Amino acid sequence: MRTAYQNDTIAALATPPGQGGIAIVRVSGDAARTCFDALFRPAGRQAPESHRLLFGHVYDTRGEMIDECMGVLMLAPRSYTREDVAEFQLHGGEQVAGQVLSALYELGVRPAEPGEFTRRAFLNGRIDLSRAEAVMRLISAQGEQSSRAALRQLTGGVSAFVREIQEQVTALTAGVAAALDYPEEIDEAEAAADIAPKARGLAQKLLAACDERAARLLETGFEAVLCGRPNVGKSSLLNSLLCEERAIVTDIPGTTRDVVRGSVTLSGMRVNLSDTAGIREQAETVEAIGVERARQAMQSADLVLLVLDGAQPLTAEDERLLRDTRELPRVILLNKADRGQAFELPDALRVSARTGQGMDSLRELLAEKARVRGDLPLTGARHMRLARQASAELQNAAEALEAGMALDLAAIDLHAALDTLGGITGERVDEKLLDSVFSRFCVGK
Repeated sequence: MRTAYQNDTIAALATPPGQGGIAIVRVSGDAARTCFDALFRPAGRQAPESHRLLFGHVYDTRGEMIDECMGVLMLAPRSYTREDVAEFQLHGGEQVAGQVLSALYELGVRPAEPGEFTRRAFLNGRIDLSRAEAVMRLISAQGEQSSRAALRQLTGGVSAFVREIQEQVTALTAGVAAALDYPEEIDEAEAAADIAPKARGLAQKLLAACDERAARLLETGFEAVLCGRPNVGKSSLLNSLLCEERAIVTDIPGTTRDVVRGSVTLSGMRVNLSDTAGIREQAETVEAIGVERARQAMQSADLVLLVLDGAQPLTAEDERLLRDTRELPRVILLNKADRGQAFELPDALRVSARTGQGMDSLRELLAEKARVRGDLPLTGARHMRLARQASAELQNAAEALEAGMALDLAAIDLHAALDTLGGITGERVDEKLLDSVFSRFCVGK
């Protein structure tokens, strides 16, 4: 259904600002075709046809040529927004794109708000809310696994899962309604005994679809922290894993005073690496702050890479770190393997930042630790929050039925679960939620 909010025409730069090979200005709304005809003149006097890319020139409202470009008109409903859409594909550069936008504004077009094109696609029924959110997730994806998860959501993976649950909850609601409407034909106790386990099963299915860890890793990446006493080679290992000189490396103890971060993609997954200050008890004031930050980073990490100098006997500080990290997810690295082996530790990985020995094994280990399930239907924080809420409502319905309470009470919880699930796909949303979702989008999408 079209609203007053949608009746105007909007325009924005659909490509990143700055210099580049191409800049695309996108227009959507009832006046898109009029604006296209007013500013774009196809070469050879070809008449514009919907979805046909034409070469020509774009002019301002005074008839001055701005650029030679490609222009395309996409008439409703076969467009991204299901409105009339026009695009000008210009030579990259802020000046040219700015001139075209200024000409459009002179014709009464309004600058688009962040995410407004996708918002219109949702409001016009082209995509549901979960697929609209997937657009932004795909744009901001960090790593192949993250982009694949976003693509599954964009192509309807979340919608299909939620609608399947909705259909089954609707069937349970219909069963309750039938028992209430025809008590002489349907025994309420028998109906309750049939519906309760099904409601519990759906509640468990929703919970099983939620994986907080996987969602976080897909969104922000896997956090691995290098820790150890000074001069065991943490910074060298960071540089080796990143294949760049990110951290300063010297023989002076305490060179690293703060957390140094970098990211690498391993088997399609983003891995965030942190090099921390060397941990020792006798540290001066500034270094002590770095040591405290190192300890904090270790506590919040997905994996602690405890680095020891494998060419020297264990020190008291090494022993202390081995004890302090025993309860944390960790991997022990015996660095400087090229200089010999002074001791052995079970399950420790021998590496050398200088020669590269063991580094491929370390990368494989990190990739394995960072791997997430590829079939998770729900990987967005908002979706999982609503799925858990719907699960609780289904559990409440089951408990009411098992306790012999009136079927009307169970029906209230079942209807609540349906409403909650509708919030995932956007069937039941308000303007405040839409503003929150689309405010995170970039202008032009």
